[in-house]
Amino acid sequence: MSTNDIPKATARRLPIYHRYLRFLHNAGKKRVSSTELSEAVKVDSATIRRDFSYFGALGKRGYGYDVEYLLDFFSKTLNQDRLTNVALIGVGNLGHALLNYNFHVSNNVRISAAFDVNEGIVGKILSGVPVYPMTDMVEQLRIQQIDVAILTVPQEVAQDATNRLTEAGVRGIMNFTPIRLSVPDNVRVQNVDLTNELQTLIYFLDNDIG
Repeated sequence: MSTNDIPKATARRLPIYHRYLRFLHNAGKKRVSSTELSEAVKVDSATIRRDFSYFGALGKRGYGYDVEYLLDFFSKTLNQDRLTNVALIGVGNLGHALLNYNFHVSNNVRISAAFDVNEGIVGKILSGVPVYPMTDMVEQLRIQQIDVAILTVPQEVAQDATNRLTEAGVRGIMNFTPIRLSVPDNVRVQNVDLTNELQTLIYFLDNDIG
């Protein structure tokens, strides 16, 4: 089965599995059962077995899963051995927080360029990342061959910024703005709406939904 045939829900869980497998490997654990994984990552064991089945025979009945083998397999599946440089578009409060974080728990993702209109920070190095003017964005993204961007600009300029990102050849956008972006078919957008997520959490709590 090609990666294009993997359900989106399964694809979203792969980094969760990978993170816990790395924890187990660092702890010296040699094998793990789907039940143990289920308890740790809060995904039912049947779902874990189904997720893993999309990639072939990854475990043995009665033995479980070899931690080192699974970790190596999912590292390659998630391209953990390849560094991906990401651009940050908008260095406001959220942008600053993301720069400070800069995916330190990951060894394969790094914010390598940031863009903003604030002349007070343009031309400076913030948390080890150079900040360029928005007017240089298309040129710099092409020069640095960056095709993934995080968008944290004000919503009124989000679509314009997106248009320039696609012009520069960006293929993936993590959108922190509340608007839904219009992009070509070959560009994927992952929307992250913190307000919606918080409201959903509060709804679940208020209605005692597990």
